[in-house]
Amino acid sequence: MDLDRHDFELTELMERIRSSDHRLIALQLPEGLKIQALEMMDEIETETSAKVVLAADPCYGACDLVHDKMKMMGVELVAHMGHSQMNIESGMPTQFIDVTYDGDPELTPVIPFLENHRAMAKKRLLDQEKPVELSTEDAQEKFLDAVGRLSPLTDTKLGLVGSIQHLHLLPDFHDRLEKAGYDVTIPLGGARLSFPGQVLGCNYSGDQDDIGHYLFLGSGDFHPIGLVLHTGKPLAMLDPYSGDAKEMSLERIERILRQRFGLIMACDNAQSFGILIGEKPGQMRRTLALRMKRMLEKHGKKGYLLALEHIGPELIDFYPVDAFVNTACPRIAIDDAVRYRKPLLTPFELEVALGEKQWELGYQFDEIP
Repeated sequence: MDLDRHDFELTELMERIRSSDHRLIALQLPEGLKIQALEMMDEIETETSAKVVLAADPCYGACDLVHDKMKMMGVELVAHMGHSQMNIESGMPTQFIDVTYDGDPELTPVIPFLENHRAMAKKRLLDQEKPVELSTEDAQEKFLDAVGRLSPLTDTKLGLVGSIQHLHLLPDFHDRLEKAGYDVTIPLGGARLSFPGQVLGCNYSGDQDDIGHYLFLGSGDFHPIGLVLHTGKPLAMLDPYSGDAKEMSLERIERILRQRFGLIMACDNAQSFGILIGEKPGQMRRTLALRMKRMLEKHGKKGYLLALEHIGPELIDFYPVDAFVNTACPRIAIDDAVRYRKPLLTPFELEVALGEKQWELGYQFDEIP
């Protein structure tokens, strides 16, 4: 990753600092950008009269704000970099900075994946079946199916999405893909998403029935895993940093679903659950946690509400419960499951374990709307 090719919008930030005569500001960055933090702090302090404090704790997104702490410290402005503003109130002056990257990868490497995925989408469109009543074994097998699990397709369009650093590329890639013969749409998501084509680790609300497969512009597997789990649709990835193309393999998604299946089955005889409530501003789902507690009580089981700012095995594994239910960041249960000694379920998975939801619905990804 060439950090010199990122636009941190420091000129605009320093203009705001000078115009408001801010004396103490804070920078909050995701882990991958913190290597640049000290250099930015030097530049801001040299060019303005402000002092800069770095919020050095891990930052997992725009849901993970430090404003209460910064306000207590006397900070007047927070520059939150690398994420877009969500539908949550920050509580103090905040400048959200996308940190765009100027990479422009070639389309050629990803075309074979798109061709294959379009063919899969066309086959799914032709082979759609009317719902039939399934045996428990067949329903559980459908739960593990990575494609064709959700509502019927109405078309086979290519959905073009990306992470925040690369969203500025989407209009040009839309035209290039259309010229290459694809019917392309840049989906619009819900209130948690600031821009067309944006995906978050916790929200893929832009998915539509007429999208048959996806192209993701970005790096890493974090967003692609969530998007395929949520939609059950093939996904190709084009990395603007390296120019490399690959796909999120359905075999990998099936391995994740088999892991989730095993954790649900492991809770068959569980009697007590720790219900995790996230204290981060954009992850606090108190109403959902209380609903999980009432549902457990309905089935004669105990639910204990545990509120945490950070969630990790060292903070919860020692509690004498049989399993945990996570209502904080949805990705904690999916990405970190192997770190915990006891099953860590999503709310949907608990509903399946208790018989409130049926296997044949297929896997439902936990989202924060």
